[in-house]
Amino acid sequence: MNIEVRELAGLGPDARRAFFERDAGVAEVRSDVRDIVERVRREGDVALREFSREFDGVEVGNIDVSDAAERAYDEIDDDVREAIETAAANIREFHERQVPEDWREDFSGRELGRRYRPLERVGVYAPGGTAAYPSSVLMGVIPAKVAGVEHVAVATPPADPMNPVTLAAMHVAGADAVYSVGGAQGIAALAYGTETVKAVQKVVGPGNKWVTAAKAEVRGDVDIDFLAGPSEVLVVADETADPRFVAADLVAQAEHDPNASVVAVTDDADVAEEIVAEVERQAADRERTETIEAALENDASGVLLARSMSEAVLFAEEYAAEHLSIQADDDEALLERIDSAGSVFLGPYTPVAAGDYASGTNHVLPTGAGAKRQGGLSVDHFVRSTTVQRLDREALDDLSDTITTLAEAEGLDAHAQSVRERFEE
Repeated sequence: MNIEVRELAGLGPDARRAFFERDAGVAEVRSDVRDIVERVRREGDVALREFSREFDGVEVGNIDVSDAAERAYDEIDDDVREAIETAAANIREFHERQVPEDWREDFSGRELGRRYRPLERVGVYAPGGTAAYPSSVLMGVIPAKVAGVEHVAVATPPADPMNPVTLAAMHVAGADAVYSVGGAQGIAALAYGTETVKAVQKVVGPGNKWVTAAKAEVRGDVDIDFLAGPSEVLVVADETADPRFVAADLVAQAEHDPNASVVAVTDDADVAEEIVAEVERQAADRERTETIEAALENDASGVLLARSMSEAVLFAEEYAAEHLSIQADDDEALLERIDSAGSVFLGPYTPVAAGDYASGTNHVLPTGAGAKRQGGLSVDHFVRSTTVQRLDREALDDLSDTITTLAEAEGLDAHAQSVRERFEE
């Protein structure tokens, strides 16, 4: 495994580009995904079954497997069921704090306000198949249900048998429908509907580049959360950081994907060298060592030595990490100087894995510097707002000159007249 300390100030243009232009790989599959989406629109369930056979190697009988989720809840081990319940409770509690409240106030005769209403139908994509990703189910379904969405459907790749832990998580989260369909075809089914799958208004959830490309393809016909790429973590560490903990967080994110970006930046040379040694030691002991090593060796990963913590902070802000861990003596002061991050983890005993699973925050987060523009999945994604206003005669009279002057400046005489009519005898 080739991982070494590099000086941040000495990075050349190509090296900096690798760190700051993380590519999700969507462009290379976009054409094929477009064909898949169009076939699902034309052929419905027939296309879903053919793609499941071709891509997943599974002969799908019932596409709607909602009943299996409730059965799985009773079948899984007690300790797994308890872990799902605990994580779900924490996620629900955190997201309940996000529910916006309607308001109406008087502004000198202008009664103005805002009200919030949930979407009616939402689709959540949950990676899976034979693998178990109950956490992704909880992160997608629970905020939607907390927001008040009436119908939340989950699409997850087919398998024989389907993973009971993922199914049980769907039951705990409160999913209203579960569909055995994955990949780009799963996104298309949620977006446009088939004979079995009900079309939704919005599609959310993580996935591989095929899923991401499909979300890009259907965007506009339905709303989506955002386009996310491979997982990424940035650890900002000072001389007080424990290299074991920093390395553990890097290795943990590296096991997601060979294309994951895992970076540590510190102003202490000894800490940097110790992080590298710990990464090499810990990576060798993991079950997914090959995946971890591939991620650590990609051009967007590494351990960087900054000349100061100020330089490290500037790098962190430009990097805009999906997961930002700050393991430093004055972590709050450093956080105050960084605006762009999907989710922040402060202190040595706040591993990124806590947010991945059970602390309560959402792990569906923007990647590829998307945190400069938006935040992670939240209740906000599942509600729409409507402004409300009522003016009395005096308030309209006070505004009439302003309205008519601006309307006439825009050449919209009827707009101006709609005000004048109310004051003509």
